[in-house]
Amino acid sequence: MEQKNQAIPNSHTTVDLVKPLRCIVKLGGAAITCKNEIETINEENLRIVSSQLRRAMISSSSSAKILGMDWSKRPESSQVPLKVEDFSDLQFLDYSNFIIVHGAGSFGHFQASKSGVHKGGLEKPLIKAGFVATRISVTALNLEIVRALAREGIPSVGMSPFSCGWSTSDRNMESADFSTVAKAIDSGFVPVSHGDAVFDEAQGCTILSGDVIIRHLAEQLKPEYVVFITDVLGVFDRPPTEPNAVLLREIVVEEDGSWSVVKPMLESTNKQVEITVAAHDTTGGMVTKISEAAMIAKLGIDVYIVKASTEYALRALVGELQGGIPDDWLGTVLRLSK
Repeated sequence: MEQKNQAIPNSHTTVDLVKPLRCIVKLGGAAITCKNEIETINEENLRIVSSQLRRAMISSSSSAKILGMDWSKRPESSQVPLKVEDFSDLQFLDYSNFIIVHGAGSFGHFQASKSGVHKGGLEKPLIKAGFVATRISVTALNLEIVRALAREGIPSVGMSPFSCGWSTSDRNMESADFSTVAKAIDSGFVPVSHGDAVFDEAQGCTILSGDVIIRHLAEQLKPEYVVFITDVLGVFDRPPTEPNAVLLREIVVEEDGSWSVVKPMLESTNKQVEITVAAHDTTGGMVTKISEAAMIAKLGIDVYIVKASTEYALRALVGELQGGIPDDWLGTVLRLSK
């Protein structure tokens, strides 16, 4: 599904944070789920990503014991994993302000594409049922991601776009009150949002992509940098499974939103970058990701696209790349032309 780029309309609420936002992280659906197995989480990737996020958020000088915050009963145990006394002398941890937005991967896309929710038409029984089914699926994934982060001691709270009242008009993000997000951050929580089925003023309903949400959050909350965590090393000049695919290490964005590859220099400066979108992906896939990342970079905010569960991802998350891109780092950087 194509999402148009536009400036934030007046219906967005401008918010200020007590403490500046350090980073917005997009967890790509293909990185945290098994995209060819419906509603299956990539448990190993999610565990590593959650651990790396904890290391990035918590001050390196902090030596306090980290206690999990997922007190839900687990299938293998009859007890709830909670010892109240462990928290009595717990040192307050100094967290950097982060926002996490995740894609749906093998959750939600199937339901949305089969029913055609992204095309609108809530008066049709199939569309209405698909809207419900899509939200059941994506919120189920959101809960599991929140739980994985909570087990790492990250005070994460799920914030679904539909429940927050965010909506679109003709598939463009039309209304979004970010004051609740800001309050959560200022209260010491880490908001975890996601792509969702939402109301659309023109066509009744549609799918609001997580990549689009990130761009609007970046415009309003001005993070120091943004990290897209994906299932590949970064952006390539063609599908990375094809022979001789080249990793595009640096993309420069002009003030008019156009972008060009500066590292490496391609054989032809007009060479078309080929991008594929999975048949069931109703959010535009990598096409939307690059477009929205370019719009963020246009704001003067560096964007790093990097592979999940790698040292490159951790280095991007902790902010190592702000001082310059090391030669031994693999990923794609989008930044405003100087």
